[in-house]
Amino acid sequence: METRAIAKYVRISPLKVNYICREIRGKQVDEALAILRFIPKKGARELEKVLKSAIANAENNFNLDRDNLYVKEAYANDGPHLKRWRPKARGMAYPILKRTSHIGVVVEERE
Repeated sequence: METRAIAKYVRISPLKVNYICREIRGKQVDEALAILRFIPKKGARELEKVLKSAIANAENNFNLDRDNLYVKEAYANDGPHLKRWRPKARGMAYPILKRTSHIGVVVEERE
């Protein structure tokens, strides 16, 4: 049985979060939490929140055992961009894209 948790519209680039997602894919959930605790990045904090939510969903909604759970999928997809403008020389404007991401984690019980 697989359970999932998704955090939407997180104000961080999905590229930065996907580097961290690669580190925890396929790991036991307690090992993944230990890895995330020691990565000094903002994306690791956000991913840790989502992973804890997925673990709680598995335990409370489906009565799964935490010791048998592992991270089946961890991903960060593009969210909408916040479009801003910076003034440049000769009266021009330069676009700035502030990226957002949808971070998702799927945990499954290993048999």
